[in-house]
Amino acid sequence: MPSIISVSEVIPPFQINQNDASAFARELFTDSFKDIERLLKAFQNGQIEKRHFVKGLDWFKATHTFEEKNNAYIESAVTLGREAIVNCLHNNRFLKEEIAYGEIDAIFFISTTGLSTPSIDARIINLLPFHPHIKRIPIWGLGCAGGAAGLSRAFEYCLAFPKSKVLVLSIELCSLTFQKNDLSKSNLIGTSLFADGIACALVIGDEVHKETYCKRTSSPSILATQSTLMPDSLDVMGWDIRNSGLFVIFSRDIPQIIEGWLKPNVMDFLSKHQMELGQINHFIAHPGGKKVLDAYVKSLGIAASMNEVSSDVLKNYGNMSSATILYVLRRFMELDVPEGDLGLATALGPGFSSELLLLRWQ
Repeated sequence: MPSIISVSEVIPPFQINQNDASAFARELFTDSFKDIERLLKAFQNGQIEKRHFVKGLDWFKATHTFEEKNNAYIESAVTLGREAIVNCLHNNRFLKEEIAYGEIDAIFFISTTGLSTPSIDARIINLLPFHPHIKRIPIWGLGCAGGAAGLSRAFEYCLAFPKSKVLVLSIELCSLTFQKNDLSKSNLIGTSLFADGIACALVIGDEVHKETYCKRTSSPSILATQSTLMPDSLDVMGWDIRNSGLFVIFSRDIPQIIEGWLKPNVMDFLSKHQMELGQINHFIAHPGGKKVLDAYVKSLGIAASMNEVSSDVLKNYGNMSSATILYVLRRFMELDVPEGDLGLATALGPGFSSELLLLRWQ
């Protein structure tokens, strides 16, 4: 089965602690909500301590046009995305030797927080010595599910082309979508939760000699994937695209939806592969927020300890949309996971949709 043998992340330059973010929101929203102090508890109750942005907090106090925000997205995405690729292919934590850019057969580029044509992957390819016939697969609009979906599509590519080495590059600059004049509760909650993140994963096919490259004693192979779309759920999360940019759609019912919908989805997926939830050793979950992590525990009946890695990522980085699950995966790959252990990766996104991957360390 195709394997994930390296994951890198790039931390944006501006660290914002949650107290400063809360003070910023109080200044912005205090005249719009009579119960502002109650609503601001979301900043403390969400178990996020700090996040990272590509711009400093003062930048968000000014009004910026859609064009200005999108140009900032392109500039930062190219710079930080390039760095993530370099780090992934030169990652001495996971790789015995550097992998040449010319050996990469395809790049799956994942993002939902900015627009660019040519896409960001094309701009980065012009900066690094990739093969001129490299395949480009930019994927836009999957939101928080995008990182897991990118891994799933890379898995399928490597099944079709087992000699391939494929990159999954996720760049989400959620902060640049911030709407200073959107005085909605969705925007307030988004201000408490979302952050910027950049990550890159290397997936290889079966006919690539894994032992030549892998430094770790075991790494996760992808056994199977499942994509699921919930009917008639377009209004659960996403963007409302207006003249001034992207306005967040974020239903308060997401935790309840997860509790009722996720378990049947997971059980169906595992049963197709003659497995049960009790056989899963590691839960590699996109931490959409504290309530989402709590909903995973309640829905699946798993131990809260299985969310520890995801909770730690949420605490230190916030919700970075599609990139977040790659941050979580990287930390699992740094552990001494015993050979043969099984992992279930899951992420949820607009649609409303879920992406599941069944992993085995080998």
